[in-house]
Amino acid sequence: MTQPTPDLVSAALNVNPEVIELRRVVHANPELGLHLPGTQKVILEALTGLGLDITLGQGLSSVVADLDTGRDGPTVLLRGDMDALPLHEDTDEPFKSTVEGRMHACGHDSHVAMLIGAAKLLSASSGELSGRVRFMFQPGEEGYHGAQYMIEEGLLDGVDRAFAIHVDTNVYSGSVLCRGGAMFASSDEFHVAVTGKGGHAAAPHLVRDPITAAAAMVGALHTMVSREVASFDPAVVTIGHIDGGTTSNIIPEVARMEGTIRAFSEETRNLVHASMTRVVSGVADAHGCTCEVDFMEGYPVTINNPSMVDLVEGTTHATLGSDSYIAAQNPDMSAEDFAYVLQNVPGAIMGLGACPDGIEDPLDAAALHSNRMVLNERVLHRGVAMYAAMAMARPS
Repeated sequence: MTQPTPDLVSAALNVNPEVIELRRVVHANPELGLHLPGTQKVILEALTGLGLDITLGQGLSSVVADLDTGRDGPTVLLRGDMDALPLHEDTDEPFKSTVEGRMHACGHDSHVAMLIGAAKLLSASSGELSGRVRFMFQPGEEGYHGAQYMIEEGLLDGVDRAFAIHVDTNVYSGSVLCRGGAMFASSDEFHVAVTGKGGHAAAPHLVRDPITAAAAMVGALHTMVSREVASFDPAVVTIGHIDGGTTSNIIPEVARMEGTIRAFSEETRNLVHASMTRVVSGVADAHGCTCEVDFMEGYPVTINNPSMVDLVEGTTHATLGSDSYIAAQNPDMSAEDFAYVLQNVPGAIMGLGACPDGIEDPLDAAALHSNRMVLNERVLHRGVAMYAAMAMARPS
């Protein structure tokens, strides 16, 4: 492996005030989904003067910025996602969200800021680089398949490997967390509509109660997972919403429920889809009802290339020190649309610990997607350094 320059951390510390300020600007002005014109404008202004070849998305507010050294070498892609969550912020941060019902609760504001910091570092030291660095600023990570749209617009043309960083408030600050193979789960939605025969609550024997059938499905689905899915290739089925009826003395005709399916392999993912259809149909029939099941396919399993994980580990040791790397023992049941990138080119996504100061056990910190999530800004320079180091690193 070609070692990154030894002063990357010092260089990252020099730009850290700018990185923190930029992160706060993005945090205070969160945008959702695929169209983030305000965030895109902030990114373009921050990249001005760096000599990058910039391409804007056609169907979404993405920014692709290329640093071309003019020398032969690989094209390394670095991803920073841009979008926020539909969530009211309940923190005391002075730069808290100014938009009601929107919050950067997943750290994407820090990803944008760290990636811009890395662009500044790499542009300033382009004489030490070869090949090309592609900076991927991506909208629509939170369920909108933004990476897939960018790939369709040519994002990965000529890319040799790809890396992403995701902050994690439940990991010790400054640590880099990674593993080969499955890093994050697939995530699909399901919707079940149970149809019975409505009537008076006083005469349930004259109706076919869809609420009773739906309630029985909850237990049956959880039993299905424990009995049919191998424990060493797990899945999680969560029913997050049940709805039926209008008042207390009417048995409705229809009840609905919806939730998510998560798995670490396509085999288990497909097994759960097929088994769920069989189970809910059987339970509905046992209650004299019928049902319809619809699946909305979400992100695939995020699979890190083992050799690229070795590169991440070696680069972390060289850049941040040998005590900064954590080899994750288990994958995470959350999902990531960087999976689409990793389906096409070798690469890896790594976690950056950002547990706030004063919390002894990171698991006690407010997690990502919490309305009270805050992160440790003092670690952002380490993310900047790691982004830059991964652009410079070369496999043995």
